[in-house]
Amino acid sequence: MKFCVVIMDGASGWPLKQRNDKTCLELARTPNLDAIACESLMGTTLTVPSGMEPSSACACMSVMGYDPTVYYRGRSGIEARSMGIPVNEGEVVFRCNLVSVIDGIMVSYSAGHISTGEAAAIIETLNQKLGSDLVKFFPGVNYRHICKLTNREDTLNAVCTPPHDITDKPVAQFLPQGQGGSYLKELMQKSESILADHPVNLERKKSGKLPATTIWLFWASGQIPEMPPFQKQYGLKAALTSGVDLLRGLAKMADMEILHIKGVTDGLDNDYEAQVGGALQALEQNDLVILHIEAPDEMGHRGSVDDKVKAIELIDKEVIARIRCWDKDSVKVLVMPDHPTPIQLKTHCGDPVPFLIWDKAALNNGGRRFTEAEAIKTGLFIEPGYKVMGKLLEH
Repeated sequence: MKFCVVIMDGASGWPLKQRNDKTCLELARTPNLDAIACESLMGTTLTVPSGMEPSSACACMSVMGYDPTVYYRGRSGIEARSMGIPVNEGEVVFRCNLVSVIDGIMVSYSAGHISTGEAAAIIETLNQKLGSDLVKFFPGVNYRHICKLTNREDTLNAVCTPPHDITDKPVAQFLPQGQGGSYLKELMQKSESILADHPVNLERKKSGKLPATTIWLFWASGQIPEMPPFQKQYGLKAALTSGVDLLRGLAKMADMEILHIKGVTDGLDNDYEAQVGGALQALEQNDLVILHIEAPDEMGHRGSVDDKVKAIELIDKEVIARIRCWDKDSVKVLVMPDHPTPIQLKTHCGDPVPFLIWDKAALNNGGRRFTEAEAIKTGLFIEPGYKVMGKLLEH
């Protein structure tokens, strides 16, 4: 038996008053998900333990079968692992977003979803003008980067707010606070003058795009604990495909193969056909493959109902359809979001999420569509969320 896990990042959410109290999953046309839902075990699960931040780091760790209360020590450390950045004793890493703050308002947590190439040029300049032996910047994907500090372990105690949590809000009250916070604020403020007349920003403004006005530091991590390899934990060889560093970092921590598939991105422009094709091909050498698809979450952060619905529909049309046709007799499939990203919040929350498990032996327990309400209706609830992996692997 082979296993396939599809993580529809942030796909679940809350009913929308402006859309007849339907969620994005309910609004989306998903004939393939609907078909397998009628042949699946469906339920809900809580992927974010009580009291923990509802980030994809915690939530995806749960989906992958690892307990976040044991292994989670901060998201940036996981992303650093993906990027090959060592975090040694006395070093601290932060997620370093390029953002657009205009007239004191967080207009964009992603600097208008700046491209990876544009961002790399800005990060290079930041290293030249703001970097030192104690401060280093590392380029990542699009707006997501890493800042590493040496001999500033006090900053681990600073209170920092993710920029996607404060979209359209004044930033003054959300700047880093507490021990080490003043140092982080100083770095952020120094970046503003460097970015103000950067050639990339001048060109973006000329083209009518948002400029990257400042760096935003959050999600601090020191050294992170090792996770047991997935093969040791579950007895299966596994691989993963994703368009973001976080998931590739989790895969490295779990000693999974990372699939490098051309065209895999974090947005609607993702090459879904190539991603699922590469994943299914990888099942020839692996027992389990994880497809992480970021687009629904990104569209939720933007507050776009239509684009989030479109992302879900693309997953159904391009990914689920191909998995359905692959070989039902030899593959068992888990489909689920990692966490909700409600349009109303434009960020994550820790509510339970729906899941379905589909294979030739699955007995339908009442679900008719892959939606929050249908999953709740089945009455099946699994907590903690990392145990869903065990449920998938049951014989």
